[in-house]
Amino acid sequence: MAAVLGLIIGVIIGIFVKPDIPIVLQPYLPIMVVAALDALLGAARAYFERSFSDKVFVISFISNVLTATLLVLLGNQLGVGSQLQTAVIVVLGIRIFSNVSAIRRFIFKG
Repeated sequence: MAAVLGLIIGVIIGIFVKPDIPIVLQPYLPIMVVAALDALLGAARAYFERSFSDKVFVISFISNVLTATLLVLLGNQLGVGSQLQTAVIVVLGIRIFSNVSAIRRFIFKG
């Protein structure tokens, strides 16, 4: 739970401080945000299913962001960056909607 709280505090600080993103990282920022949202919603789902672990969340968060970023970087190097970026967004989007659906079922199930 401390990791989720730290993430929320980090987002709030980021909104008010408005840090500069290096130009090199700017094309990858949307992918990083979507991957982070996937990890966050996966953690919320695990919390509702009573299987949440801080260590798993941190590892999932970092590995999701790094994997998604590296896939897009690889796509850019191969000249198919936009196609691979779309593929990553679709896969992460499916996971996000799946997690939201599971959370919604849990909440309305009672």
